[in-house]
Amino acid sequence: MDITIHSSFLPHNDPDASLAFYRDTLGFEVRNDVGYKGMRWITVGPADQPDTSFVLHPPGATPGITDDERRTILELMAKGSYFGANLATGDLDGTFAKLEASGAEVVQEPTEQPYGLRDCAFRDPAGNLLRIQELR
Repeated sequence: MDITIHSSFLPHNDPDASLAFYRDTLGFEVRNDVGYKGMRWITVGPADQPDTSFVLHPPGATPGITDDERRTILELMAKGSYFGANLATGDLDGTFAKLEASGAEVVQEPTEQPYGLRDCAFRDPAGNLLRIQELR
């Protein structure tokens, strides 16, 4: 089999704030921006990785989701415990400094982990946890 990771989904509750964070702060390119029935899906990704993307999506758009489920999802997002992603960089300290200067919510400063990685963590505007690992 030849299987690759093409796209992953991260929920947003403010498409403009999410777009600004992923485009302007992380430097991702916008690949698609689609509105439908008052909702918005935005596809972003690193310019040098055209086959890998995040789809920033409205969490309540899932077919068949109940109002109670939608409320639960929004509560988990507000706590920052619903979704997350791992990213990587060759310059962890520089990336951390840029994100911290942007006003992004710092969860963890660059730390040498006991399991062999050095990483840091932030939350995006929707509360999604983004861990950024140092490439070695």
